[in-house]
Amino acid sequence: MLLRPALAVVAVALLVAGCGSDGGSDDKDTSAASETTTCSYPSDGQSPAKEVDPPDEKAPASGTVRADMKTSIGDLGLDLDAAAAPCTVNSFVSLAEQGYFDDTSCHRLTNESIYVLQCGDPTGTGTGGPGYTIPLEVSGDETYPAGTLAMARAQDPDSGGSQFFIVYADSGLPAEYTVFGTVDDVGVKAVAKVAEDGNDGSMGANGGAPNTPVDIEKVTVG
Repeated sequence: MLLRPALAVVAVALLVAGCGSDGGSDDKDTSAASETTTCSYPSDGQSPAKEVDPPDEKAPASGTVRADMKTSIGDLGLDLDAAAAPCTVNSFVSLAEQGYFDDTSCHRLTNESIYVLQCGDPTGTGTGGPGYTIPLEVSGDETYPAGTLAMARAQDPDSGGSQFFIVYADSGLPAEYTVFGTVDDVGVKAVAKVAEDGNDGSMGANGGAPNTPVDIEKVTVG
């Protein structure tokens, strides 16, 4: 996932521990139906931050999935790209449908060099996940403009989990984070407004908790 509090390098700042869970949404785009792939979600050896079942290993591998993230700063519309990152989208949908993200807080905001809001850890510490990992899904051509929705991870490339980040301004990150969707303009503007208030600096060069709290109330798929 994005950064672990112990890490102190901006390039590594987006690393953190998190996980995903159960699969399948019944509101895939009309273009996302027949094509599937098989995913592996090995245990990370940790207890899940919130009790969830792991995702189905069969994942849709085409089209998009629409999701709505209801938060304390407004509704953020998400388009999840199952063609680009089928295993990641499959896990995110599963977690959302199980209520994993509900009543959680986004724990990290960065305001220098990279411009992201990191969420998806029910513990709010940056170390919680769903008890399993997701493989890295990158082509090496990834860029991270405003509106990008991507997975945070730890040092191991295949250590994605439940933690994800929203890019609110163009960020020059290396192509080492799975991009699994986009956030609509309304959502990006809402996050950018929060960023104007800065963060508490608790993670040093890696940012800190946003001074204006961002709480996820519910994520609805479809």
